[in-house]
Amino acid sequence: MTLNSATPAFIDTLRAGLSDASFREAEPRYLEEPRGRWQGQGVVLAPDDVDGVAHVVRACAEAGVPVVPYGGGTGLVGGQIAPDGPVPVILSLERMRAVRGIWPEENVMVVEAGAILQDIHDAAEAAGRLFPLSIAAKGSARLGGLLGTNAGGVNVLRYGNARDLCLGLEAVLPDGRIWHGLKRLRKDNTGYDLRNLLIGSEGTLGVITAAALKLYPRAHGEGTALMVVEGPRAALDLLALARDHLGEGVSAFEIMHRQGLEFLAETLPEIRQPFDEMPEWFVLIDVGLARGLDPAAALEALFAEAFEAGLVSDGMIAQSEAQRHAFWEVREQIPEANRRIGSVSSHDISLPMSEVPAFITRGAGVIAGIGEFRINCFGHLGDGNLHYNVFPMPGRARADHVAERDAIKRAVHDLVHEMGGSVSAEHGIGRLKVEDLERYGDPVKLDAMRSIKAALDPQGIMNPGAVLAR
Repeated sequence: MTLNSATPAFIDTLRAGLSDASFREAEPRYLEEPRGRWQGQGVVLAPDDVDGVAHVVRACAEAGVPVVPYGGGTGLVGGQIAPDGPVPVILSLERMRAVRGIWPEENVMVVEAGAILQDIHDAAEAAGRLFPLSIAAKGSARLGGLLGTNAGGVNVLRYGNARDLCLGLEAVLPDGRIWHGLKRLRKDNTGYDLRNLLIGSEGTLGVITAAALKLYPRAHGEGTALMVVEGPRAALDLLALARDHLGEGVSAFEIMHRQGLEFLAETLPEIRQPFDEMPEWFVLIDVGLARGLDPAAALEALFAEAFEAGLVSDGMIAQSEAQRHAFWEVREQIPEANRRIGSVSSHDISLPMSEVPAFITRGAGVIAGIGEFRINCFGHLGDGNLHYNVFPMPGRARADHVAERDAIKRAVHDLVHEMGGSVSAEHGIGRLKVEDLERYGDPVKLDAMRSIKAALDPQGIMNPGAVLAR
């Protein structure tokens, strides 16, 4: 179906159902994505409540106007940007930020989709609980976007992705009807699971407006350590040993390479380097233990056994909350250092965990066959998710390698696919990886996805061009 632009006359027809505060200027933050690859277009609306969202979507359906749901704008695959085609309505949930309720005894909270992740953390903490989803952009990412992309982050090892932390949803479907699925139930086998269909759909099947989230008891003892490992294989063996020692007490297990420390030293010298001499590979281990267990002692015992087994050669255990924060700051600032250096090609990939060491070795060979580059490989080893980013050599810029970008991306993704992995681990498909999904996706799955899209959004107004090719 042919879509139509959101004209001034069309926007005027919406005024009867929206407050004046719902009409926003199309500021640059709505039209740019963090890596600067796309410039978007659109008319920005930020309704007060779910009825306002339904009013907008219903009108867009009737007029054939595209809708691009907008969260915090932190997505890295262009899902929140419409660079071409008819001018869309950019539907921001930023004014829907309320915590509708917290039930500590149920370990549940209900939150609107515009809530910022850090504010959700703070509300859960005030109730003596933990909402464990955590990403580097927690100060600006909003719940709707996190659910729409099925965000991962550093605690997936213990708590799972965003999908695993959601019990129920409220959402506006592409025809403007409101689905009232905001249940706090742990068990509900009443037919197809629309919740998990909408989570990860990146705004192509509807607009998430609120969610019932799982909470957890706060750990009584938390500890963090950095340990130097011989390489990725030793890191994988250390992870297995850590889980033998601590079970589900291991909250995060991050692997990092020397290149990340060098980028930090170059672009963010104010970040304190944790080691006097930069190691080639090291891991960050975070644990949260029950009452009566000493995390520092547990990490010391783990280090001693790992040292005896030849898995680690050096390390340090945080002795204070400030030192824990300093350790984590190293990990969380690596993406910012990467951004300042400027990657030629960045890859959010996942592999079967046992294949990670071989992929890192083979990947370096693949990149060397294309040219001379620096590779910063780091990520969530505990769930097989690597951020595998390729950078120019010192003295050169990514603009010098535009001709090689596609070849690098194809080579990395071909290798990932060959080794049974995924070319999109936690960032989604957006617009950046639509061709990748067509190339690597199972054809039966793709046919089913197209059928679902056609059934729920027959006019194709919801985020056209994202996830599935037009």
